[in-house]
Amino acid sequence: MSKGYSFTFTADEAEILIDALDADLEGYEESVRDARGNGNRGDVATFTEAADRIRAVRAKIRAVVGDDE
Repeated sequence: MSKGYSFTFTADEAEILIDALDADLEGYEESVRDARGNGNRGDVATFTEAADRIRAVRAKIRAVVGDDE
């Protein structure tokens, strides 16, 4: 089981985190497309997993902030 942490952020700081995660997610989604185009199934799986984990973290932050985007 992963160790849990608690943080306190201002609304602006939470938005900065969401924006950073969005930018990171875009990079992984692009990498997934490239890997698919190259037929590299291993990279597709790796980048897809990373993108899914980023989406999960972003969703947790949005749930607390109340951002329904």
